[in-house]
Amino acid sequence: MNSREGGHVVVCVRVDRRWRHIQIPKAAAALRAALWLAGWTMAASATVGAADAFYTVKRGDTIFSIARSHGVPPAVLAERNGLSRNFHVYAGERLILPLDSTGQTKPSPAEAPAQGRGGRTLARFIQRAINKAPVRPGRWQYIVIHHSGMDTGTVKGMDKYHREVRHMENGLAYHFVIGNGSGMGDGEIAVGPRWTKQLDGGHLASEAQNKVALGICLVGNFDAHEPTRREMESLRALVQALMARCSLTPRAVKTHQQINVVHTRCPGAKFPTDSFLESLHSPAG
Repeated sequence: MNSREGGHVVVCVRVDRRWRHIQIPKAAAALRAALWLAGWTMAASATVGAADAFYTVKRGDTIFSIARSHGVPPAVLAERNGLSRNFHVYAGERLILPLDSTGQTKPSPAEAPAQGRGGRTLARFIQRAINKAPVRPGRWQYIVIHHSGMDTGTVKGMDKYHREVRHMENGLAYHFVIGNGSGMGDGEIAVGPRWTKQLDGGHLASEAQNKVALGICLVGNFDAHEPTRREMESLRALVQALMARCSLTPRAVKTHQQINVVHTRCPGAKFPTDSFLESLHSPAG
């Protein structure tokens, strides 16, 4: 669309998902103005990046499903496209998929995975959150694994439930939550305020145990099915990092069922307890 203002033609151009108003000086020849506009548009569009690709949102898509199918962290995809923190996308919307020169999706430097032993990885922003927390020596003695018991879950929903139904002053009972692709990204790790503020947990029946036990909740009902592969990869990387940060050994890692003073099936009959615990190794040094 365009309009005339004084001695200029004002043209509205969509560049990198934003509308820009450009004033084009009147020229003797229409070709001259067209070439000027084409040159400006090409220069502005260069911000997309030669290696980047595009995806048109389809009905039923979410930012998490798109990110998962293209191997991009949801936060990176949202930031690259200027999406709001609620991550809403709409059918027909065109998203930029950040790719590297080989055509593979690339995370931002803050989201790039840090390599660990055995090929396991942990996103750098999660590692920074673990390292930054003011952990006192001897503060934590256990790392406890839970399932949510529901096939869909979000940190916000869990926090609301714990505050309004369980009447927990500090909300979310766990220190970390790992998504399964429904509500959160598959394998996505969320760091709760109980970790960043080093607060007692609220995930065990014993108040004394809550004072010394970190809680990790995986979204899913593992009485009905096994955790996803990405959930287990994220869990292993997270537990290894927490053992290193808190000076713990694999003997400190327990399931809810193993440690709770009241009988529970959590984290479910289909959680691979034995194989998971056997896969852990003591932190180096």
